[in-house]
Amino acid sequence: MPQIRIYTTPACPYCVSAKRFLRDRKGVPFEEIDVARDPVLRQWLVDTTHQRTVPQIFIGDVHVGGYTDMRALDNEGGLDPLLGSPT
Repeated sequence: MPQIRIYTTPACPYCVSAKRFLRDRKGVPFEEIDVARDPVLRQWLVDTTHQRTVPQIFIGDVHVGGYTDMRALDNEGGLDPLLGSPT
């Protein structure tokens, strides 16, 4: 299973939804990285993803996007292959 990283901030409802979806619906472990108090890491995230919003989700080296991007990918059948799950 590839490493899953979720870049978050504490007061973000989409971050909570993304974590809940991965944990409860997909049953996969993930690393949460809080960028709220780290301006250098936050700038790296913006430079890397070209997005200023959180969450930003990476599965292995693949940038999935935010929560709604991840759910759209799941609805299209593309999330489970990235997670290493059978479709």
